[in-house]
Amino acid sequence: MPSLSPTMTEGNIARWLKKEGDKVNPGEVLCEVETDKATVEMECMEEGYLAKIIKGDGSKEIKVGEIIAITVEEEEDIAKFKDYSPSTSDSGAPAAKEPAAPPPKQEPVQQPVSSPEAKSKPSSPPSEDRLFASPLARKMAEDHKVPLSSIKGTGPDGRIVKADIEDYLASRGKDVSAPTPKTKDGKLEALDYVDIPHSQIRKVTASRLLISKQTIPHYYLTVDTCVDKLLDLRSQLNSLLEASGGKRISVNDLVIKAAALALRKVPQCNSSWTDDYIRQYNNVDINVAVQTENGLYVPVIRNADKKGLSSISSEVKQLAQKAKENSLKPEDYEGGTFTVSNLGGPFGIKQFCAIINPPQSGILAVGSAEKRVIPSSGPEQFQFASFMSVTLSCDHRVIDGAIGAEWLKAFKGYIENPESMLL
Repeated sequence: MPSLSPTMTEGNIARWLKKEGDKVNPGEVLCEVETDKATVEMECMEEGYLAKIIKGDGSKEIKVGEIIAITVEEEEDIAKFKDYSPSTSDSGAPAAKEPAAPPPKQEPVQQPVSSPEAKSKPSSPPSEDRLFASPLARKMAEDHKVPLSSIKGTGPDGRIVKADIEDYLASRGKDVSAPTPKTKDGKLEALDYVDIPHSQIRKVTASRLLISKQTIPHYYLTVDTCVDKLLDLRSQLNSLLEASGGKRISVNDLVIKAAALALRKVPQCNSSWTDDYIRQYNNVDINVAVQTENGLYVPVIRNADKKGLSSISSEVKQLAQKAKENSLKPEDYEGGTFTVSNLGGPFGIKQFCAIINPPQSGILAVGSAEKRVIPSSGPEQFQFASFMSVTLSCDHRVIDGAIGAEWLKAFKGYIENPESMLL
């Protein structure tokens, strides 16, 4: 299994496009691999024949470096691999059912000389503490009230492992899931649930967000922006686009443009932390969070500060569609310098705090626009205006509070005076 993205450690085989015995040429697609980010086509590097497929369609959690297929240069060599199977040493990192910890060392117990009276007494059954079992196996046995003495271990030196408990429960027709809690009257209450397997993108997203929250010192700045002029400009631009057959511009497209221009004005926020230096980027590439059935994707709009609103709108729609189809390429999502996450327009969320997408130093959380009553010039006078709340999450190692506030001030200026974005 090759590494098809910088963060990939394992992948799944979606399907093979070549079958055993087929001739393959450089550049031809061998199979589709589900990486940590998307489904990627794996191309053939050399001319030859596909002799043996080791990991077939639907194979899961294949480690990078693990053998998935055998290719040969000569057609007559195909038959040599008909019954081939990789040894443990050939595979990259085979997953073990149980940790390979050695069993507890047994100290020799010296039996005392027993008296005739002691010999006549019935011997007590061996204690379960003397049975060797993994911690997980002991926990499962305790939860399901399984006597360890009735189970024969298949692990090293007869050690009882998780699989032995599962086999025992299966033979008794019991569910291997967590024990069902008891109600107050002592009766068992059945739980109705479905276990949904983790997708690759969801596992990697979870890992990255956990690392981000644990290692990056987040702080948050929130500001309300008046969007009346922004909505008016959007309406005017959409009227022109519809007349010429173009696609409509969304509020999020305008937000992306404003964020990009604010990064150009306050470049300290367009940076990343390293142990030796702060890397400040010259290009402004905006990742846009897109929710799909498989998980969260963040495709990137490159050089967003230099692109027109119509171009940004078109790219966002294309990338969002590719994300939902799970067909993003690595170049579609790698290398962003700042992220925008909008839960306001699609879901009506008023305000939220987003987790920074490492190695970036900032992410903008965009809430929904709502009408509010504001005081007018005279007593007992008021008027209505639409406001949108946005929250900037900052890495305090890179973006000091005053710098973050300066960026939000620049962003607010573009939103409340949107004509300046067109200059």
